[in-house]
Amino acid sequence: MSPSFTPSSPVAPVARAASTQVRLTRALAVAFVLGLIVLGLAWELWLAPLRPGGSWWALKVLPLTLPLPGLLRHRMYTYRWLSLLVWLYFTEGVVRATSESGLSAGLAWGQVGLCVGLFAACALHVRLRLRAARATASDAPAG
Repeated sequence: MSPSFTPSSPVAPVARAASTQVRLTRALAVAFVLGLIVLGLAWELWLAPLRPGGSWWALKVLPLTLPLPGLLRHRMYTYRWLSLLVWLYFTEGVVRATSESGLSAGLAWGQVGLCVGLFAACALHVRLRLRAARATASDAPAG
């Protein structure tokens, strides 16, 4: 067992807190991605589609399904590229929020909010994991 996780170590509570924060940011990232998927499908199929009866634009949510396995498996790379992908959805949300009206504009602002939340969750997750890795590396005995 590494020294940072021994019960008597002063670092143990910090490591547990960091672990809790990492789990929270992972849960938030998954929730925001699922929220974007549900919002995108509901928006383009039922709530305010571009064409009456639904639109093929609902396929825009397909790329959002790709990161789910990586998020659930704690793949750091997934959090990094998802934090870049989310800006495409952010941009679409801002454009549609400022160019459309009514329910569609409200849904677009909702998408913008989910995107900002997803980016923050991914960025914080990566930062916490890198900080924990550095702390673990510095606590490891030389040898």
